[in-house]
Amino acid sequence: MRKEERYNGILQWFQENVPVAETELHYKDPYQLLVAVILSAQCTDKRVNMITPALFEAFPTPEVLAVSSPEVVYEYVKSVSYPNSKAKYLVGMAKVLVDKFHGVVPSDINQLQELPGVGRKTANVIASVVFDKPAMAVDTHVFRVSNRIGLTNNSKTPYETEQTLVKNIPENLIPIAHHWLILHGRYVCTARNPKCETCGIKMWCKYFSRKKK
Repeated sequence: MRKEERYNGILQWFQENVPVAETELHYKDPYQLLVAVILSAQCTDKRVNMITPALFEAFPTPEVLAVSSPEVVYEYVKSVSYPNSKAKYLVGMAKVLVDKFHGVVPSDINQLQELPGVGRKTANVIASVVFDKPAMAVDTHVFRVSNRIGLTNNSKTPYETEQTLVKNIPENLIPIAHHWLILHGRYVCTARNPKCETCGIKMWCKYFSRKKK
């Protein structure tokens, strides 16, 4: 199967069957999403959503968070993975956000990466979800699913995966395609025991075609 045919089939199926796909993190503004995404690294969205209500109540703005300390923030985030590091990142992020960007979350991916705790994946999430930019955030789900179903050809790095997906997915679909791949990896194309028999895109999937042989 040609790459173009695989992309067209998979994207068309998602458009018809999953017209709405969005982040499962709970947030009300760009600042809250930025905090939530930083906390979600190597942690489930469900866990993050459990702790953010109290965190956002205590630190409703970056200005409030910036004058706090990692030790205080730690008490709110201690149930997520790597809480010490994330507490430091959050306070550092808030300080830079206030000092350099006047408390306003930037839309530019390079500027976002100037914030402590914000790598390319997090920056792409913010640019895509908040600002609807054609940015493809590659987390473990997107990386695994893209290689498995054949959208990428054994990409070795998240950046390589990102570049391939952006090149082959129409620009207007990139923001939602990010969520299609994440949710597909989370609930259908799981790391262990993928649900191939009930998968809607199996007819275009490279893994499934090999599995049948």
